[in-house]
Amino acid sequence: MAEIDSKYLDTFPAWLRSLGEDAEKLAELLSGEALSSGARESIAGGLNYLFKSLDLIPDGIDDIGYLDDAFVLRVAADLAAAADEGNDPNASRALAALANDCETVRDFLGRDYTRLESYVKGLRKGAARGRSVADILGDASVREDFLGDVRGFAKTYEAPSFSREEKNLIKLRAFFDAKLPK
Repeated sequence: MAEIDSKYLDTFPAWLRSLGEDAEKLAELLSGEALSSGARESIAGGLNYLFKSLDLIPDGIDDIGYLDDAFVLRVAADLAAAADEGNDPNASRALAALANDCETVRDFLGRDYTRLESYVKGLRKGAARGRSVADILGDASVREDFLGDVRGFAKTYEAPSFSREEKNLIKLRAFFDAKLPK
């Protein structure tokens, strides 16, 4: 096994374990008004992805089913950090914690990273469970319901096992290659 693959086999299980907490941190940022509208759109799109019925990797696939969610939240945080004016240092730190992981996603996906980034940008225009990003950001009651759903997800989420097998990395790359829009 290559040393670089070993790095991913160590990192990705930690991302699966922290997915619920990561979603809660982003939801907390979305509940305030400290971020720019572009940053809020990126976060809302990333969080809304958690509820898409047809996501890039079906959640039930052992070992890798929630890794696409973890990747999307990190890319959304990176996009939000780039869009934010940095007015709130606490929000900037919270975003940076996830955004810094994008380098690992970029290294892992290689040429497919730009496709993932474009996909995550497109989530700003999408909807899940009948809620668009515009609805979430434009209507306080929709936003509160949405944030309640995110908190509910975080509370009930149980990280799947992730075996340290190179075949999981191969499957993960294959899903992204096949499912990301060209």
